[in-house]
Amino acid sequence: MSEHERNEVSGVHTDPAALDDLTSAAEKESTGITAAGGVEGYDPRRTLRFGVEMRRQLSRRRTQLLLGLVALLPIVLVVAFEIGTANANARQGGFIDLATVSAPNFVVVNLIVAGGFLLPLIVALYFGDMIASEASWSSLKYLLAIPVPRQRLLRQKALVAAALSVMTITVLPLMALIVGVIFYGAGDAIAPTGEAAPFWAAVVSLVMSIGYIVVHLVWIGGLALLLSVSTDAPLGAVGGALVASIVSLMLDQITALEDLRNFLPTHYAYAWTDLMAAEINWTNIANGALSAVCYGTVFCLLAGRHFARKDITS
Repeated sequence: MSEHERNEVSGVHTDPAALDDLTSAAEKESTGITAAGGVEGYDPRRTLRFGVEMRRQLSRRRTQLLLGLVALLPIVLVVAFEIGTANANARQGGFIDLATVSAPNFVVVNLIVAGGFLLPLIVALYFGDMIASEASWSSLKYLLAIPVPRQRLLRQKALVAAALSVMTITVLPLMALIVGVIFYGAGDAIAPTGEAAPFWAAVVSLVMSIGYIVVHLVWIGGLALLLSVSTDAPLGAVGGALVASIVSLMLDQITALEDLRNFLPTHYAYAWTDLMAAEINWTNIANGALSAVCYGTVFCLLAGRHFARKDITS
């Protein structure tokens, strides 16, 4: 049997025009599958939108409790200072003794009190809970099956966590300023060295201080995100990042480490206080911002690499 006869028997059309017609007919009869493999009308850029995820996170009891706790802290400190006035000899030095001088001083003390534990906890909780909680609820696999591209899901979750962190951190000094003006007045900010700054100049310095604090906490956000994609336990991700911060603060107190302490991510945690001086020393501020960004970038890259290879079916 010739080749032509075999083709006719088997029904194979070797005519290029006939093959084009068959291909066109198959495309018309398809059920809306595009050349990229997705359903017709599917756009990965429209999945897991920022606003939708933001509203979802704001509706969670965890977020509401954190915002309430941060807003309540200045009032708790006012009560503590009012009670503490009975023991005037119990002085701690620095900004603490000047907390009741004016509203800007009161804001500084709030940031100092919250800087060691509460602010890192806020960032670690938002970033550490984002992916790990979805995995613990067994909803991560369904999110990716919508499908939401993995890197988009990670990016959107990280952006929402960053927005929530900035919002929550900002609530603290804003409430402290309002409470401070009510109880201590809008006077000049007095530094421990005796330097005085007008109220509005002090407010500008506080805004820059908040900006530095946000940048400095990038490292713990990156670490919490890395732990969040590495475990299905949200508490483990949040706790791991917070423990790392506490250990770093403890190591920073060991003077025997000398210059090695400069490489600790928390070494420049309170460099923002230099912004409250009349003449600002930008060295520690620049070093702290660079250190935090470097640590945060490395942790985020590792998180993205691990999440891209993560088995989410188990």
